[in-house]
Amino acid sequence: MTKKLYDEDAYRTEFEAKVLSVTGRDDGGELWDVVLDETLFFPEEGGQTPDKGMIEGYPVVDVQIKEDVITHTLSLGLEAEETDVDAFLAIFREGKTVQGKIDWKHRFSNMQQHTGEHIVSGLVHKTYGYENVGFHLSDSIVTMDYDGPLTEAQVREIEWQANRVIIKNVEVHAEYPDADTLSRLSYRSKKELSGPIRIVTITGVDVCACCAPHVRSTGEVGLLKVIDVTSYKGGVRLSVLCGFRALLDYRTRLHQVREISRLTSKPAEEIVEAVQTLKEEIGRQKQLLNDTGAELIRQKIALFEADPQNAASKNIILFAPECDMNRVRKLINELTERYEGYCGIFCEKVEGAKDVGGDVAANEHAEGNSCEGTTQYNYIIGSRNADCQALLKQMQEKWNAKGGGKPVMIQGSLTANENDIYHLFRD
Repeated sequence: MTKKLYDEDAYRTEFEAKVLSVTGRDDGGELWDVVLDETLFFPEEGGQTPDKGMIEGYPVVDVQIKEDVITHTLSLGLEAEETDVDAFLAIFREGKTVQGKIDWKHRFSNMQQHTGEHIVSGLVHKTYGYENVGFHLSDSIVTMDYDGPLTEAQVREIEWQANRVIIKNVEVHAEYPDADTLSRLSYRSKKELSGPIRIVTITGVDVCACCAPHVRSTGEVGLLKVIDVTSYKGGVRLSVLCGFRALLDYRTRLHQVREISRLTSKPAEEIVEAVQTLKEEIGRQKQLLNDTGAELIRQKIALFEADPQNAASKNIILFAPECDMNRVRKLINELTERYEGYCGIFCEKVEGAKDVGGDVAANEHAEGNSCEGTTQYNYIIGSRNADCQALLKQMQEKWNAKGGGKPVMIQGSLTANENDIYHLFRD
């Protein structure tokens, strides 16, 4: 059983401990599991990711707990040599005292987030009677799941009340009550617990079983902001940020608002309307582009059919600028009524266009396919007599084409030379 120094003082950052065991993993000597008699490193537990830091200068990349034994995973580097391992084992001999130091910035951020979660969960439970049935605290996000719904107005009110609790700077008290006190205590818990139970109390707000480090008082949470609300399993999931994470998020969002304001030449309070206007204009331009593209394809069809050299052709293969593929599909259906062979339309992709058939980057590096002189296409090919799936296999072999479909029609994407595509259908 590892002594949990973080229970005694969550603000302590350095410690000394005795090595109880050291075990290598089957990875060439890069990672080693070290068990100490005591530690400041909080393990992955209770929905929270573990502490970061160093032990004797070696980075701690993971901390896990099982049956009250805490295991620290240390990294020697990706290319650990035998001399590196020997030096490591000389330091981490069983019974030897080693020094550890946690990453305080990471620890304090997690403390801010976790205390913020207790404030919100306590208020939700007190106001609506909902239980917290899920919690996740990573290095980037904090989510809480409740077993009942909340409206946007209710969430805003909970957020407001949570920040009032923060401003009041209420003491956060953590302890292991004796069995008699615990039996008389009403507290929140997401699961049945046994053995010593640690209770975190925010007076007037929340009483909850919790194993994680917390700030001393709510004022240290600094700020709490709900950044997302989604329905989840009949209840609601809230995503929040606290303290410095909330500040960094606000900086990012403010920068984005300023940039959008600059790009639209509108004050910040008018950017939503400005973006909506731009979106509508883009929609109109896209519609015009699709109309133009479809008309251009029809003109190419007319020119092809007007050429006497094509009178006996069984196949019709056309190349066109980007066009709505639903329209292209309709045109292919029309063409298959007039041609016995393959009817294909290859639409050149513009930068940022949707890839209807897969990974174009992979197409560019297909064996035997030089990118020089090639173009990225979205394609649709149909036929009422020929097997389009057999044709797809040939295109996959030649250009690593992406796509799928049925014998009567295939669609996808590829990168190839226009003349090479023509040759495929002539052959």
